[in-house]
Amino acid sequence: MATERNSHDSINTEDEATQLENRRMLILYGSETGNSQDLAGDLERLVERLHFKTMVCEMNDVELGTLLRYPLIIFVISTTGQGELPQNARKFWKSLLRRRLPPNCLQPVNFTTFGLGDSSYTKYNWATRKLHKRLEQLGATEFYPRGEADERHEDGIDGTFLSWSLSLRSHLLKDYPLPKRLSPIPPDIPLPPKFTLELAVSMDSADEPMPDRDGPQDVILDVSAESDGNTERLGQNFDSTAALFSHSDTPNSELLEKALRAERLSIHSNSYAARISENTANQIPGGINILDRPNMLKDYPSKYSLDDSSSTYKVLPPSDLLPIPKARTAILLENNRVTPSTHWQDVRHLTFEVPVRINPAKPKEPDVFNYIPGDAIVLYPKNFPQDVQALIDLMGWQEVADMHFEHRASQEDSLYSRPRNCFPLPRSTLRQLLIHNYDITAIPKRIFFSDIASYSTDPMHQERLRDFAHPGRSDEFYDYTSRPRRSILEVLQDFPSVKIPYQHVPSVFPVMRGREYSAASGGKLLNSGEGVQATRVELLVALVKYKTVLRKTRQGLCSRYLESLTPGTAINITHKKSAEPLDPAISQRPLLAIAPGTGVAPIRAHLWDRRDYLEAREAVLFFGGRNRGADFYFQDEWGKLGVSVITAFSRDQKEKIYVQDRIRENAGLVCEFITKGALVCICGSSGKMPEAVRTAIYDAMVMGKLVPNHETAKEFLRRQNPVWEEVW
Repeated sequence: MATERNSHDSINTEDEATQLENRRMLILYGSETGNSQDLAGDLERLVERLHFKTMVCEMNDVELGTLLRYPLIIFVISTTGQGELPQNARKFWKSLLRRRLPPNCLQPVNFTTFGLGDSSYTKYNWATRKLHKRLEQLGATEFYPRGEADERHEDGIDGTFLSWSLSLRSHLLKDYPLPKRLSPIPPDIPLPPKFTLELAVSMDSADEPMPDRDGPQDVILDVSAESDGNTERLGQNFDSTAALFSHSDTPNSELLEKALRAERLSIHSNSYAARISENTANQIPGGINILDRPNMLKDYPSKYSLDDSSSTYKVLPPSDLLPIPKARTAILLENNRVTPSTHWQDVRHLTFEVPVRINPAKPKEPDVFNYIPGDAIVLYPKNFPQDVQALIDLMGWQEVADMHFEHRASQEDSLYSRPRNCFPLPRSTLRQLLIHNYDITAIPKRIFFSDIASYSTDPMHQERLRDFAHPGRSDEFYDYTSRPRRSILEVLQDFPSVKIPYQHVPSVFPVMRGREYSAASGGKLLNSGEGVQATRVELLVALVKYKTVLRKTRQGLCSRYLESLTPGTAINITHKKSAEPLDPAISQRPLLAIAPGTGVAPIRAHLWDRRDYLEAREAVLFFGGRNRGADFYFQDEWGKLGVSVITAFSRDQKEKIYVQDRIRENAGLVCEFITKGALVCICGSSGKMPEAVRTAIYDAMVMGKLVPNHETAKEFLRRQNPVWEEVW
């Protein structure tokens, strides 16, 4: 009997092992801002607690054949522009559209999709709908209904995602049950980290690039046509102490290096200013206007002054240039505030110069930095040393802060050696990683509280942190994090019992992401000057700085960094092409442009571009701001560019006036331009503005008797007039 029982147990064990072997899931994401990537990580944790072995990666990093190797696949994808897929998903999407694909080539695939969109766009969640439909056309089977999140939902993306993911969990437990002797991993049991930090064992081992994916680019040199040895133009202002390291006979060079590092990273203040990440306000319905309504900050700037001693940066971030793929070195020429110091908002006009690069292998083919209107320039912010030191002290990492580390992936078959979009300096210290690569001042996501609860030694702290992470307590989570704009650093200061092992930094802290800004320059503005081998880049940036409901001054991570930059500083930038580039021939059409605030940046770029074409037609710009004397950007240029400008300054009179009001007031002019086949440009912040402007145009077309109703107006524009929307 004992032999039979042992044999039976052995068979059961083998069956369970087979069941677990088949519990594999591939989670693919396509993301522009990182939201889809975050949700993919949340889904990974959810299904791992159900004992699924997972692989999470960008859609572009897999081939179609890879789909056939996984029993279940989840796609998480955002919609960008006018119904486009994110850049890191377009290669994969093109592979799905190949004509030679057999109609049932994906028949073994079981999948579901979750989309992220914004219902203020006309093509809401088109990317996930197109993807879902194409997968089914190729024979794939939906194993769970598609989910769609709307950023306009009162609870944001969570409003849909939380309920969808919890239902997905129930579905998986029902249709893919666990072996009898296994149960789901409880929330209070920490999952193993995906990536860790380990002490670098040699000079050559730290964070070697992975081949093909984050490998080195061709060796290319930045040059300037200035042949007189003038290094000041390129921002090469050398520190006299640092210059000593170039001399081989410098005595005690190691001690000198330590002293220099200590001087640059010293802390002169006991107060640590907490900051928020760029554009976080846009993730909250209503944005800053809703969060800060009790302050009436915008209407009473003198009462709620943003002057704050904590914004005086005694130690600035180091000027190290990260090894970001396809990055170009840009030299800051100008960093000018274009709004009065008394104005509630600090808007900067930044001008950079990007030198031509020469590839030694192809010296006669210089690599010129080029871009067109609608393209975005990506800037990479840094944390400030005083904030990093505050975290180091809080976690007790003082002894290891200046040691060299390398990333390690816990999965042997991982496609990545470190978190995606993390590009550390060679032989980075922990301090350098926290300054350059990991965001410690962002508003934390829900999963952050779940992660750090396991590192607390205080039962009350553990319970409270898990309360914030609970999906059913969204109001508490919102009131503690988003409403007061509380940062990761502040959360950790509120829960001092949390001690995160330095090895787990890559799995706890989000990677610092680049910030995108529409290019404000085009045409002749790209030329840096006669005899200068460089391209000029101009940006118009509204710095994020305001007071919360707790009367604390907050500043966006990238805003704080940009405010601190001085002319001559060298930074790395990357170029992101527009999903819908304008055909140069479009200048033969009249231009009807609408741009509130800094949304005028891509319009300005296009107008300078049009100036180069003799066939360019007339242009009219509806521009909106708060005050003519404060934020009428580039007002001295419009006449030179031959543009008729109709303004709407909302605070210059008793009744507020917006661009949509001016559009209706000038219905005849709008109809005239539309009848001539004008290009219609709508640029600025996303949300209600684009929809309100479109409605105003439809109203004007009806008022001008061009069409009888809105539906006919939409069809008329679709057939006759190209519409270019650049909103963010």
